[in-house]
Amino acid sequence: MTRCNFAAPVERVWALLTEPEHVTGWFADAGAKIDLRPGGAMVMSWAEHGSVRARVEAVEPPRRFAYRWAAHHAADMAEPVDGNSTLVEFTLTPEGDGTRLRVVESGFDTLATSPEQAAANHADNVGGWAGMVEQLSEYADRVPA
Repeated sequence: MTRCNFAAPVERVWALLTEPEHVTGWFADAGAKIDLRPGGAMVMSWAEHGSVRARVEAVEPPRRFAYRWAAHHAADMAEPVDGNSTLVEFTLTPEGDGTRLRVVESGFDTLATSPEQAAANHADNVGGWAGMVEQLSEYADRVPA
């Protein structure tokens, strides 16, 4: 789990998490497509890592956004299904004039892989989300509302 406080209203942070032009600015550097509805398709692309498919699981503006992605199967653009995907959940909570963001990625123990590989994937992603939330914070500071 990763947490961060933003000096921005919850609606602003919601836009940064769910609008493709913003997701490209802090996360998927080579583009993002998001059909923002439960069951909607997502594709996130990185110059260095290729593209990943995801499926929107929850859209509860401006408080909760969740998707399931097959992040460790990027090379074959696998559809996110049981056994190959994890669930990423963003929870936004207003705090005064700002927002507290919580990011949780779960489901590593259900991946069709060895327990050692699942643990390594979990460790990589926990560290990765800490860096991504920092990039999101920096992006929020430099992009006009």
